[in-house]
Amino acid sequence: MHTVEIEYCVPCGFRDRALDVQRAILGGLEGQLDRIALVTGDHGVFRVSVDGEPVFDKDDDEFDVDEIVRAVRTRLR
Repeated sequence: MHTVEIEYCVPCGFRDRALDVQRAILGGLEGQLDRIALVTGDHGVFRVSVDGEPVFDKDDDEFDVDEIVRAVRTRLR
């Protein structure tokens, strides 16, 4: 089983994005996860990690919920 962390910038107002990503991941992958955590951050961060390995970082990728879920799914294999 695996752990997913969604780190998001509180001052930037990224909470709704984080909740959307969390909901989408749980909708398709809940049975494969031990834990999914929202982690508060700042300085514009929005990063998704699986077992400590980043699969999405807004500094490197365009925000797309479906792409993030695909990246998480790929990492779980």
